[in-house]
Amino acid sequence: MENKNYKERVFEVTQLIPRGRVSTYGLIANYLDLGSARMVGWALNKSLLSNGVPAHRVVNRKGELSGRNFFPSPTMMQELLESEGVAIEDSKVQDFKQLRWDPSIELEE
Repeated sequence: MENKNYKERVFEVTQLIPRGRVSTYGLIANYLDLGSARMVGWALNKSLLSNGVPAHRVVNRKGELSGRNFFPSPTMMQELLESEGVAIEDSKVQDFKQLRWDPSIELEE
């Protein structure tokens, strides 16, 4: 991953999040040593509905669908997650701790 720009690196890690699981901007930023969760959000904003990047699987550190307003409709992020079996209530992932996918743990070499 060293020769890729940060957006490509964010896309690559995001594509590894399994269906029915979620990660956070901060967990991805930490894994990639980006130093900023916001940089992950900016990269994912550029990926929406292209490149096969499941940006809907990335939420904020509280499990909230903070990126929902960047999708074509404000309900699309929730609909995509629910189609994968993720329960959402009040724009927040239910059972967040159980569904949270941390690349630093999951992708240990």
